[in-house]
Amino acid sequence: MKATFLGVGEACDERLPNTAIWLESGLGASRRSVLLDCGFTAPPEYWRHCSNPEDLDAVWISHFHGDHFFGLPALLLRFWEQKRTKPLIIVGQPGTEEKVRQAMELAYPNFLPKLAYSLAFHTAAAGESIEAAGLTWTAAASGHGQSNLAVRIGNGQHGIFYSGDGMATEETLRLAAGCDLMIHEAFRLADATPGHGTVVQCIEMARSARVARLALVHMQRDERRERYSDVLALMGQVDDVEVHLPDPGDELNL
Repeated sequence: MKATFLGVGEACDERLPNTAIWLESGLGASRRSVLLDCGFTAPPEYWRHCSNPEDLDAVWISHFHGDHFFGLPALLLRFWEQKRTKPLIIVGQPGTEEKVRQAMELAYPNFLPKLAYSLAFHTAAAGESIEAAGLTWTAAASGHGQSNLAVRIGNGQHGIFYSGDGMATEETLRLAAGCDLMIHEAFRLADATPGHGTVVQCIEMARSARVARLALVHMQRDERRERYSDVLALMGQVDDVEVHLPDPGDELNL
């Protein structure tokens, strides 16, 4: 598996694009391409890395805040423009299909029926696993202001955990246990913000879950700029987990 960090920022960051991860799994006929969240800045970042309209197999939507799914209309539009024919799978919590159709209708009225490719919606529920796009998707609810599902995606060899937004819960901790890479939002270094995680909490969660690698994303823009050296110093003190603070475009191979 390879994770490319298309964006690592929060909703209002003027420098860093919204958090979105492009996940590639397998080779040849078994290769799968997945986009984890698709906020309003995600499509241009994806297109910079991949111009093939047929490449993407599935999109995961963690929750319905704009910086996590308002980019879908542009993504779907360009796929139509590029004459995509392969069905696109969209996976998310109950209500995802309705929200996606509403967003598309608001952005490009009466355009959805014109798509020459089908949209296949798969519903994920907390505590359950589903199979989609040749991968296993298992979800758990995090502690966020809106219903948010963290997800663990596995290909039979490797597992990647992605938090979306929200504080860790007992359920997300169990979901992350033993995974090869945990990607978790860390809004602040240590000061708690309701509905969000911290760098300190994420490191403790990674230790408890016994994960191999931790990538910190979605840090509050001023916090990342003003306390960047403090974050790096804390990361440097951790010797039992490989901790990353990725920039847009960074890749991690498993």
